Amino acid sequence: MTGSGSMEIIKYRIQEKHPGTVIYNVNRFESWSSLENMWHQVLEIGQDIANISSQHPEGINVIGYSQGGLVARGIIQTFSNISVDTFISLSSPQAGQYGAGFLHVVFPGLVKETAYELFYSRVGQHTSVGNYWKDPYHQKLYETYSVFLPYLNNHIKSNKSADFKANILKLKRLVLIGGPDDQVITPWQSSQFGYYSINETVIEMKSQDIYLEDTIGLRTLDESGRLHIVTVPGVNHFNWHMNVSIVDDCLLPYLD
Repeated sequence: MTGSGSMEIIKYRIQEKHPGTVIYNVNRFESWSSLENMWHQVLEIGQDIANISSQHPEGINVIGYSQGGLVARGIIQTFSNISVDTFISLSSPQAGQYGAGFLHVVFPGLVKETAYELFYSRVGQHTSVGNYWKDPYHQKLYETYSVFLPYLNNHIKSNKSADFKANILKLKRLVLIGGPDDQVITPWQSSQFGYYSINETVIEMKSQDIYLEDTIGLRTLDESGRLHIVTVPGVNHFNWHMNVSIVDDCLLPYLD
């Protein structure tokens, strides 16, 4: 649950290396309000991004960290009037979350094995975490109750499915950054669209249906050289956005 203030190091480093760059740090849904429903956040912040994009018709770059990277992808896929060149997802649960490392802060006493009882309910779907909680042992409940991730990933088809794919395919670059020492995004490969199979064995992105069936365009982006997978060991989840070397090595090369 970090807010825009925690992104200041990234902002200042980009400005230092690229003087004159206009940088917007969107400060909605700080702290506890980051637990609000994901669609609500996508639509609210999306309006901000659409307004920014309209001032820069040549295209903007978007960086989203942690849950913010999933919100950002939701915005890119939902808003056809936003022109994004590069989207950098920095340690974000793009394929879902099934780990309680951060849950005790918000939901004391909740363990991952039984969290589905809360999250796969109408009440649970009012929380952002519930919207991307993907319990590999309760796939049917996930498909029945989850109002966000299965739709955004076109796992469940909707009247927005074609737009969700077409909009992400407008990207010039999609950069997925994560690492094995994250300790919050679980499995960490979710930051690169890998995820658990039924027995908690991790299946990498390229063996996932979302890639093989190209449901949102990942394979097309990859085959056209626009998908970049960046894996960095030794970085804890709460340090990605506070680390100048991450900015220099993993963000700036894609922003030139």
